[in-house]
Amino acid sequence: MVDETEFIKRLQNPTSKETAFRELMQFYKERLYWHIRKIVISHDDADDVLQNTFIKVFRSIDKFKGESKLYSWLYRIATNESITLINKNAKRLQISNEEHQNTAINNLAADVYFEGDEIQLKLQKAIATLPQKQQLVFNMKYFDDLKYKEIADILETSEGALKASYHIAVKKIESFLTSD
Repeated sequence: MVDETEFIKRLQNPTSKETAFRELMQFYKERLYWHIRKIVISHDDADDVLQNTFIKVFRSIDKFKGESKLYSWLYRIATNESITLINKNAKRLQISNEEHQNTAINNLAADVYFEGDEIQLKLQKAIATLPQKQQLVFNMKYFDDLKYKEIADILETSEGALKASYHIAVKKIESFLTSD
């Protein structure tokens, strides 16, 4: 992608919006899909959330002020859409978010789109035991290799709080993985 400021202008210009938006989707769809997938677990849910994310971005790109990086804004929307789906599904099934996540993890082994082995499945189960914010921080830091500053922009929180959350999450995951 070229200069971000110029690209945003193209996204906000009615004559170039559709072409620029197709470029945006092409550039970010895979990264956003995997970010979403780590949150919602299910491939089908991740596809739905990705679609909702891009619809929301398309409808609100004109309101983007450039106060954060474009990808931080996209990740924030994707994260919020993912959490909204989890909450909606849990409410519909009349279970807690944690129960919903555990059900999704238990169904992961049967998911034809899951290519992980037994160790990766155990890691996903360990991550599922974390509170939601720790899950998000761990996934963004460990899997997406984002810097604390970037995660702070996405989650709209301080770097110090993120470092503490990540450290606690790592300790809990280590404990989960070494117990048995």
